[in-house]
Amino acid sequence: MKTKYLLVPFSFIFHPIFISIYGASLYFIFTEVFKNKLAEVYLTLLQIFILTILLPLSFYMLLRTLKKVKSFTEATIEERRVPIFIQLILMYCLLKFTVLDVHFPELYKFYLGGFISAFLVFVSVILRFKASLHMIGITSLFVFTVFFTKYFEIEAINTLAYLIMCMGFVASSRLYMKAHTPRELVVGVLIGALPQVFVWFYSM
Repeated sequence: MKTKYLLVPFSFIFHPIFISIYGASLYFIFTEVFKNKLAEVYLTLLQIFILTILLPLSFYMLLRTLKKVKSFTEATIEERRVPIFIQLILMYCLLKFTVLDVHFPELYKFYLGGFISAFLVFVSVILRFKASLHMIGITSLFVFTVFFTKYFEIEAINTLAYLIMCMGFVASSRLYMKAHTPRELVVGVLIGALPQVFVWFYSM
């Protein structure tokens, strides 16, 4: 019982839908760009919140009403197809119709990597493989934090250690809930990490 109360909350706290806002928050807090671009920061956070949290949640509620999905944290392969396709469209809108690439190019890379990860997940769903979305999210957040703190020469060892710990708890949570196999978790880590690495090195 104690294990349940310790591990299960990590599946909700680090649900993939919240990773985008976590990444933006870490970026703005560490780089302190809000001191010079306060209006742009507020606008960007609002756009990110609407496109990656508010609209996906609205679509989720609609799909749940239509009985197309049953669980917020344990969707089947069939239940993933439509939400992930919607996420792809919303991520494209975030990249194409906002000012991220102009004002916050490092943050733009995070979402570009996220878009690539979402595309790979959509392909995996078509191939009927269930990669862990939770591990994709938390891993991409960790890799992004590593790169942008190194780029700005920011000391963030405690934050990185905390994220590594959270990765372990999220993985344990998914196994405890029997939502994924170890193989699906490993594939999730790769899908989350490799696009972030590719985007950063490709743009250097």
